Amino acid sequence: MKKLFNLFKHEFKLVLPITIFFFIAFTLIATTQRLILREYHVPLTGYATALIGALLVGKVVLIVDKLHFINKFPEHPLIYNITWKSSVYFFATLMFRYVEHLIPFLRKHDSFVEANHHLWNEIIWPHFWLIQMWLVVLFFLYATIRELVRAIGKEEILRMFLGMQGQSN
Repeated sequence: MKKLFNLFKHEFKLVLPITIFFFIAFTLIATTQRLILREYHVPLTGYATALIGALLVGKVVLIVDKLHFINKFPEHPLIYNITWKSSVYFFATLMFRYVEHLIPFLRKHDSFVEANHHLWNEIIWPHFWLIQMWLVVLFFLYATIRELVRAIGKEEILRMFLGMQGQSN
């Protein structure tokens, strides 16, 4: 039981910074959307959607980070790994989001082809691509921060930005 608790604790520590980053970003996007659409009396989902989205993106990032090829350019200038990781994160979330939208159609229809056809006809593509566009920007920012921490070190980043020393784990 203790081993399971330690595993959960470890996974929680890994996903927490990613989730916080994307929760703040998704909350800002949702707030902007609410403010714009309030004038037209269009109802929107709550901030729970931002939290769920942040948790899902956080888990996708953790899964992708375990792939052997994710840190492909560690000895090159940072922009190589930043661009590479941002692209891999983007395509992983693109596939995940597509499957997420496809599942309800698979439940309604007899075949994958039929479900996929209905998805292509019924999905609101501008909204889908708007989210993906924001994810590109957010993944690039996230990967930049991660690569800076990797290159400079957590303690130095904390000292530079907050004037404090990092705590070792």
